Order: sequence, then C-alpha cells, then structure tokens
Amino acid sequence: MSIVTKTGDDGLTGLWSGERVRKDDMRVEAYGTVDELDSVLGEARHWLKRPDCMRIVDELQHDLYRVAGQLATRSGVFSFPVTEADEARLASHVERLEAEIPLNGFVVPGATIQSAKLDVARTVCRRAERRIVALAWDADVPGPLRRYMNRLSDLLFMLARAEEASDGGIRYVKS
Repeated sequence: MSIVTKTGDDGLTGLWSGERVRKDDMRVEAYGTVDELDSVLGEARHWLKRPDCMRIVDELQHDLYRVAGQLATRSGVFSFPVTEADEARLASHVERLEAEIPLNGFVVPGATIQSAKLDVARTVCRRAERRIVALAWDADVPGPLRRYMNRLSDLLFMLARAEEASDGGIRYVKS
C-alpha cells in the first residue's frame, strides 16, 4: 500500500471516525497542531540529558496519539480517550519537578539546547491548546482532554527548567 492515495487532492481529508472534512476544518487544525507538537517533542527528546525527562517525553508522545485520535473522532466514541487519570499523572510530574526545582522569578527560555527545544514544544503545545479551545466552542471536546493540554504545557515548562537546573542553571529575567 502506498502512502500516496490522492484522496486529499480535492482539499478534503478523512477523520478517524470516517467522515470527510475540509483540510482547513478547525478539527483538522487542532489535531494537526497536536501532530506538530509530537514531532517537536521527538526532536527535543534527542537533546535531553536527564533520563527522567526522556522517559516522560516518550510517555507524552504516546499520549499525543490518543489526543489526536480523540480530536479526529467527530462521531461515535474514540476507543482510548484521554481521562482525568492522564491529567492527574501530568500534574503529579509537575508537582515532583516543582519540589525539586524552586523557581525564583520569570524565566528567560532556552538557557540550554535541551531546554530551548522543550520551550519550543511548550509554545506549540499552547497553540494546540488554543486550537482545541476554538474547536470546543462549536464541537464536543471533553474536559479531560482540554485540561490535559493545559497541564501538558505546564509540564513542558518544568521539564525545560529541570534540564537547565541539571546543566548550569536557570536564567531569570533581570528586574
């Protein structure tokens, strides 16, 4: 089977749930931005030095397939949706990192190459969250998925700070 199907040549694409929609549909924009985030995280993972950060990023990449799949399901029920337990797992990671790395002011992003990659991922995550919120105004987007994306950007921020703290220190905005 070839990856070239020509089924999208007319500007339509297929959702996980089978419907055909325009490629500029808000739902496609939302899961497409999640796909972009997944790719950015894949690049970031190659730069990370801390094994715990690498493990968490790998976990997140697997989660993002579920996020995208759920967003690509307009009708019916997605088989493995994001749950409150997923949201709580991310919050737990954030809490552990906050206990390890106290923050003392506003942070200048990207003190190291690995934190810079994670900071880019965080900003893509925020954009994905905005796309998901925009979709939620017109379509059913479950609360756990929306909250998961909000926790995810917090976690990416803390992962970047953890990498910095382990490799020379966090840069703060001078006041």
